[in-house]
Amino acid sequence: MSNHRFYSAENFIIGATVKLSDNAATHATRVLRLNVGDAIKLFNGDSFDYACELISVKKSEVLAKVKASIAVTNESPLNITLLQGISCGDRMDYTIQKAVELGVKQIQPISTERSVVKLSSERAEKRLEHWQNVVISACEQCGRAKIPAVLTPTTLTNWLATNPQSNSTRILLNPVGAKRLAELPKSTQDIQLLIGAEGGLTQAEIAVAIDHGFQSVVLGPRILRTETAAPTAIAVMQSLWGDF
Repeated sequence: MSNHRFYSAENFIIGATVKLSDNAATHATRVLRLNVGDAIKLFNGDSFDYACELISVKKSEVLAKVKASIAVTNESPLNITLLQGISCGDRMDYTIQKAVELGVKQIQPISTERSVVKLSSERAEKRLEHWQNVVISACEQCGRAKIPAVLTPTTLTNWLATNPQSNSTRILLNPVGAKRLAELPKSTQDIQLLIGAEGGLTQAEIAVAIDHGFQSVVLGPRILRTETAAPTAIAVMQSLWGDF
């Protein structure tokens, strides 16, 4: 079975012919050098992979025939929403990519007081599209057939106001946190993980988050960069409570 996976927004029907997106076609033919008769997998986020065969490879388009559907059951048992302070360029991309590989269900970019990046509405829309493409690329690589959503960036205050405390397990990372993750009981609920941008969360942000049910947690004796913190925390959660 082919390991070459590509995303497509199509609704797949067994026996139907689909056209690969420009990006997928370029990667399949110019990078992987695939040709007519080669097998690939396509996915659209509906929890299935679709086994396909290339039936036409032209400069203008690449076509594939859908041969079979394959249920994908590699989603994490943990329902983690990552509330990530918006960081600069590659740092934010890296955080999103690794969080997806580690099984996060949803990503909420948060504009924090120490966020270097300040997004206008137009820039926020462009970054949102870019981040969602980072998610899709990570899913292609790691084999996930459900695509985590990247939500519209917002401030921490606005998010807290529109997401009242419920039964979720709320965790914020704090270099001087009172607890370690291993000291928390196993979570059987949704998990909301809050991480600051470069420079971390301010004391005021930490205080308001705690007032809204977040537990302050420390990840060891060393201070982690913002792009390291989320993957590390999610990996620990998967080891303690998930599927690692």
